[in-house]
Amino acid sequence: MQRTDFSFYLPENLIAQHPTESRTASRLLYVNQLQDLQFTDFPSLLSPKDLLIFNNTRVIPARLFGHKESGGKVEILIERILSETKAIVQIKASKAPKPNTKLYLDDNIEVIVLKRVKFFFELQFNNSKSIYDILEEIGHIPLPPYIKRTDTKSDNERYQTVYAQQPGAVAAPTAGLHFDTGMLDDIKSMGVQTAFITLHVGAGTFSPMRVDDISQHNMHSEYLEVSSHVCDLVKQTRANGGRVIAVGTTSVRALEAASTSGIIKPYTGETCIFITPGYKFISVDALLTNFHLPESTLLMLVCAFASHTTTLDAYQHAVEQQYRFFSYGDAMFINAKNYGDV
Repeated sequence: MQRTDFSFYLPENLIAQHPTESRTASRLLYVNQLQDLQFTDFPSLLSPKDLLIFNNTRVIPARLFGHKESGGKVEILIERILSETKAIVQIKASKAPKPNTKLYLDDNIEVIVLKRVKFFFELQFNNSKSIYDILEEIGHIPLPPYIKRTDTKSDNERYQTVYAQQPGAVAAPTAGLHFDTGMLDDIKSMGVQTAFITLHVGAGTFSPMRVDDISQHNMHSEYLEVSSHVCDLVKQTRANGGRVIAVGTTSVRALEAASTSGIIKPYTGETCIFITPGYKFISVDALLTNFHLPESTLLMLVCAFASHTTTLDAYQHAVEQQYRFFSYGDAMFINAKNYGDV
């Protein structure tokens, strides 16, 4: 398939620039019936036999600002922390820095560009503090590029799920942003089981695809953990006739990466899994997700799950009904058991 097969028209005014007043105040499109709901209706779509899988990664304040020795401004986005003093980053500058270039961040923290790593750079932080400590002191929440404003104090809370625990992501697992503690308690009181995987979302999730033939795309790598406890719950849920419901595409990627042998097994490490139409899902029966960018790998994953036609029809409906798109936008729910192969 071609990258342009996953394009759709989106008016710019539908790109959410701010979160809703409360987490559960967003809308929910039930794709199976093309039904317009409120997110507060989500528990009514669940059964006590179901298992919800959440991603408990925590967004780190990964955006840093500084300047070159020449005085030119630079913006750094942490992609991955390698150690207490080294990280893989994206750098925005008037000219890409060469190896051994010194950069100076706020508070006069010095970093050195060690080398280029494909579209990224490896940096050495010359400071007695760890990178995590530096980020907590001078870092900014890395709002996605389609949010055309600077981050505010409220983003520190709202661009983070209420169950975030494991620091390491530079983008939020946005489907989880709709849940507050009250709804989670209500879902558990219904008898629905919940479990957590960890997948640290990297900045590569926003990188545009640079090839026309999607089979030629080199997928970015992300770190994940799927425990034996999660694997046991997935197997038990399936055996009891329940659904494994992934909250977000990151949960899908984690569960399916742990299932490449044909059965889900504990997994810790990197994944470059690229899910496109034709993929046979092993461990996921239903998906709650936000709306994704045109021609993005995440939209391709959703098209693989619900079918290409069904997904783009749902997106067209969402545009017509003025849904809010992307990270701070509305959600959609897909029950794959209602679909045949497409």
